[in-house]
Amino acid sequence: MWFFARDPVRDFPFELSPEPPEGSSPGPWVLHRGRKKATGSPVSIFVYDVKPGSEEQTQVAKAAFKRLKTLRHPNILAYIDGLETEKCLHVVTEAVTPLGMYLKARVEAGGLKEQELSWGLHQILKALSFLVNDCNLIHNNVCMAAVFVDRAGEWKLGGLDYMYSAQGNGGGPPRKGIPELEQYDPPELAGSSGRAVREKWSADMWRLGCLIWEVFNGPLPRAAALRNPGKIPKSLVPHYCELVGANPKVRPNPARFLQNCRAPNGFMNNRFVETNLFLEEIQIKEPSEKQKFFQELSKSLDSFPEDFCRHKVLPQLLTAFEFGSAGAVVLTPLFKVGKFLSAEEYQQKIIPVVVKMFSSTDRAMRIRLLQQMEQFIQYLDEPTVNTQVFPHVVHGFLDTNPAIREQTVKSMLLLAPKLNETNLNVELMKHFARLQAKDDQGPIRCNTTVCLGKIGSYLSASTRHRVLTSAFSRATKDPFPPSRVAGVLGFAATHNLYSMSDCAHKILPVLCGLTVDPEKSVRDQAFKAIRSFLSKLESVSEDPTQLAEVEKDVHAASSPGVGGAAASWAGWAVTGMSSLTSKLIRAHPTATPAETNAPQRSPPEGHPAPAPTSVPATPTSSSHWETQEEDKDTAEDSSPADRWDEEDWGSLEQEAESVLAQPDDWSAKSQESQAGQVSHPDRKALESDWSSWEAEGSWNQGWQEPSSPVPLPEGTRLASEYNWGGNESNKGDPFAALSVRPSAQPRPDPDSWGEDNWEGLETESRQAKAELARKKREERRREMEAKRAEKKAAKGPMKLGARKLD
Repeated sequence: MWFFARDPVRDFPFELSPEPPEGSSPGPWVLHRGRKKATGSPVSIFVYDVKPGSEEQTQVAKAAFKRLKTLRHPNILAYIDGLETEKCLHVVTEAVTPLGMYLKARVEAGGLKEQELSWGLHQILKALSFLVNDCNLIHNNVCMAAVFVDRAGEWKLGGLDYMYSAQGNGGGPPRKGIPELEQYDPPELAGSSGRAVREKWSADMWRLGCLIWEVFNGPLPRAAALRNPGKIPKSLVPHYCELVGANPKVRPNPARFLQNCRAPNGFMNNRFVETNLFLEEIQIKEPSEKQKFFQELSKSLDSFPEDFCRHKVLPQLLTAFEFGSAGAVVLTPLFKVGKFLSAEEYQQKIIPVVVKMFSSTDRAMRIRLLQQMEQFIQYLDEPTVNTQVFPHVVHGFLDTNPAIREQTVKSMLLLAPKLNETNLNVELMKHFARLQAKDDQGPIRCNTTVCLGKIGSYLSASTRHRVLTSAFSRATKDPFPPSRVAGVLGFAATHNLYSMSDCAHKILPVLCGLTVDPEKSVRDQAFKAIRSFLSKLESVSEDPTQLAEVEKDVHAASSPGVGGAAASWAGWAVTGMSSLTSKLIRAHPTATPAETNAPQRSPPEGHPAPAPTSVPATPTSSSHWETQEEDKDTAEDSSPADRWDEEDWGSLEQEAESVLAQPDDWSAKSQESQAGQVSHPDRKALESDWSSWEAEGSWNQGWQEPSSPVPLPEGTRLASEYNWGGNESNKGDPFAALSVRPSAQPRPDPDSWGEDNWEGLETESRQAKAELARKKREERRREMEAKRAEKKAAKGPMKLGARKLD
């Protein structure tokens, strides 16, 4: 029945790779690369072919098969499967590379660090200690050919062919018969001295000394070469000399040798070894210890080997987040390790975890994700952003903590190119409208305006026409000076998205109003913008044929290239974050926009100045996760021809310092300019092109808190006293008609888009005030009627004899 016979090699669930064997080993085994047929996962397959007349070698191979199958230790080659037939032996282990090949490849790739060698020798010592002290086994074959390295750089002890029991059971050590292996035998085993008194570990420790010499100096030519340490590190030389001493009695136990090398300033006492030891025991560590470890891990990852970070640190980070309570502390090292991954590996390992993190309610997790979005946004596809990321990110717009709202606004710069029509032109604009009109923090309102100017090119033509002019016009009325500057710069950054009619009827009237702004920096930017828009209008007036070319982007579809270089914007949104809102909140945690952001005014002449009121600083419960303030971007424009889209929009904090610290002196034209400002000799010249105006933008100046009240012209009102939405604001306002809407149109909801949602909020404000006034008049009328009725009832009929008083 020959057809019932089956070939065991063919049915074996692993197959050999067609590649040639990895190197040549002096032992009986030949190492091949292989893979598992079912999953394709890589493995290593040790193959021994039975040959006639080699019964002794066959018994050695079968003994090694049995030993490897029964011994389990993290530092001993891991057995997976095996096959034993009359013709061959197959031993399947984890995917490994012989140590000799690994060291050669590492040296060719740029050198091998000493800390990697210290950890590798540490692992071999632990394996020997396990065999000698716990199993009472003598390895009897410690050499370069018996050590293998896995993909994470971990050293594994193999070559168990000549292992025997230290208790004498089963006879003495087996005969090797291979000169390449016998050269590592200690001198006491030669001749009659083999019966010398020695410890059970003496021979293996001599062979370990030979291995150390070969690791640092290359192949061992002869035993006499051991007397010269060569390139062995000085911190290891004293302990190495103990291993290769002529007296076998003084050779230390593997456990004691390991302890000596781990002493202070020892060869194995370094950060890399400490990190590996912690990772091996991370499952039994306390949560506080894990938190501290992950916080310090990021500083060391740059000096660690890439394979170690990818294959050992990364799985532990993913496990700590998935099943542990590590929380937000794993994010920084996680993204740092992610730089070593390919795009495919990043998509498989990091992105699923990141998407899951966005659904977390932990504020520290959310703010760190927003801060480091630049590192993973390129790996997120559009469907994932719109369905799994953006719905969770928008919750940050409604967060009660200003720092999260600020970071959420800045993150939109990276998300905008990947958002669909609804999320970008409807949902995001609704939140921006609310923030710009209602947020009580001036920096957040300012950053909303800046972000809108940067993502304006991604908006649809209808949304741009409906939103941009109204949004930037509103920003120019903000009581926070940097917000007004941002409004002017927003007009400039999107100048090619407006028709000539809008420039003349909507934008220029707004900018002209800023020429009398209390802040000089606002006035300076307004004058520059006015000259630029006038130059544009004048050029079209001189040559009407240019109109089509000038307005080519007005009705064009959304284009990423219109607004500027995305790279510079991304740098602002992430690396330029300075947590300005958090700093202001710590200084004035309960201040309103009028109290915190409005410039201080001097009291009218003849009235005493009001006493300053101190605002109590209430501690916030989330202070432990507030982001640290990063370095401010102080780079200046490299040439006067730089465009607006290449300017540092993220340094608004610096702009506010110059705005609030600048004296409001209209006549001080000859005074010296303040520190941080750049003087331009041709400032008075007519700037007819955009590049000359853009190069003078002062976005690289810093913000600082006002230290003293700034005197203002008599009669100037406080920003908080200005009626932004009432009818009084339209008196004497040449562009008040911009916000007028036909009465037949329905009034939009404040948080949704109607015809013009940026102005819909002001319409609702006026309606609410009118309704409140009507209710007060009605209540007053009722009170008066009640008083009249009470007086009539109190008089009643007059008593007899009572005298009527006039």
